[in-house]
Amino acid sequence: MLKPQIIHALQSIAGRAFVTTDTEDLVAYSYDATQQKSLPEVVVQPETTEQISEIMKLANRELIPVVPRGAGTGMSGGSVPVHGGIVLSLASMDRILEINEKDMLAVVEPGVITGNFQREVEAKGLFYPPDPASHDTSTIGGNVAECAGGLRAVKYGVTKDYILGLEVVLPTGEIIRTGARTIKSVAGYDLTRLFTGSEGTLGIITKITLKLLPLPESIKTLSAFFPAVHSAATTVLQIIANRITPRAMELIDRTSLQAVGQYLQQDPAEGAAALLLVEVDGDAISVKREADTISAIMHTAGGFNIRFAESGEEREQLWKTRRSISPALYLLKPKKVNEDIVVPRSKIPDILKEITEISERYGLLIANFGHAGDGNIHTNIMIEEHETAKAESAVREIFAATLRLGGSISGEHGIGTAKAAYLPMELDADTLGAMKRIKQALDPNGILNPGKIFLDQ
Repeated sequence: MLKPQIIHALQSIAGRAFVTTDTEDLVAYSYDATQQKSLPEVVVQPETTEQISEIMKLANRELIPVVPRGAGTGMSGGSVPVHGGIVLSLASMDRILEINEKDMLAVVEPGVITGNFQREVEAKGLFYPPDPASHDTSTIGGNVAECAGGLRAVKYGVTKDYILGLEVVLPTGEIIRTGARTIKSVAGYDLTRLFTGSEGTLGIITKITLKLLPLPESIKTLSAFFPAVHSAATTVLQIIANRITPRAMELIDRTSLQAVGQYLQQDPAEGAAALLLVEVDGDAISVKREADTISAIMHTAGGFNIRFAESGEEREQLWKTRRSISPALYLLKPKKVNEDIVVPRSKIPDILKEITEISERYGLLIANFGHAGDGNIHTNIMIEEHETAKAESAVREIFAATLRLGGSISGEHGIGTAKAAYLPMELDADTLGAMKRIKQALDPNGILNPGKIFLDQ
């Protein structure tokens, strides 16, 4: 329990109305999308960088854990206050400070909702491509902390590819600024990339300068069912081999389709083993040409019921199946172990085959869907409570197979607490040691988001 004088000090920094120890508020900030739970001792909602700096100086001096938090949509336990202490909610820092059409950049505070920002820049004919599934609830700051990806990563990359510069409060309270407002900048170490994806363990991001692109002129979406998941996976490779880079390419397996069918009270599967959703964008002529080529590839590979979206409403209907998967899976089993492995695109058929074999060996129901265009597969082990131990063994085997195929145990969710035990499977001792030394240098007292990424910190 924090001493009363600490609470009073926090109130003097942020204002009494922005500091709470009410039980209901502590519970609301105790978990993220993993459903892991751990109560903080106080929740503070600062409004300025300077307030955060003062809070960090106080916490560092008093050795109080601090956990920065966006919208709590993370899938790895990154914002769960596993050691109690202070949850620092950045929800009030939600201003779009600048949209510069000439330099094609924007400056935002971390609490800006990603989807709201995308709509603002698109109204000006500009485009911010990173598109996590939680874009209508997740924040830009959280996206930067986790280096979020999403549907459009196959063509446009992930969050780190759009960060020009950051303002960051260090665990010891200093305020630093990284990067520049230019595309090029090699003045010293690339601290912008260091903080992006650091899961709130190295600093608290308080301002973000983002690169923007021109808004694509035209979009075309199409889908096809396949009699085997292998056929859908190899179609992905054939599309890329034809020098087409879709902006999204999503694969959904039979188990996921069956769950969505129950959830939407319809039968989107039509007896198929897989669904492939593909979206292309660009100028109208090239988009039509690429969509027609993709349709022909799908047909040759055995795809059936190939469908083009002829309007925005039809496009939305096609994507409804994909967006419905996560809630729909809970109709199959009450508990979900959600992993986000990534392999080289050419190895997608191999990893899906390995996962099928693991599923059969353990007698577990595993649903696979995700960003097939960039090799990022969301593998969901659906279980009853008594199957937890089997699921953990299956996860370790899935990770081992992923690494054997040249992949990574996390494509976009991060490590947090959920994957900390598995990180040494991917990174050797010297690499982990270098990372820990960086953490020690910036956070000598280990107060910022402790218990994340590394098991022993």
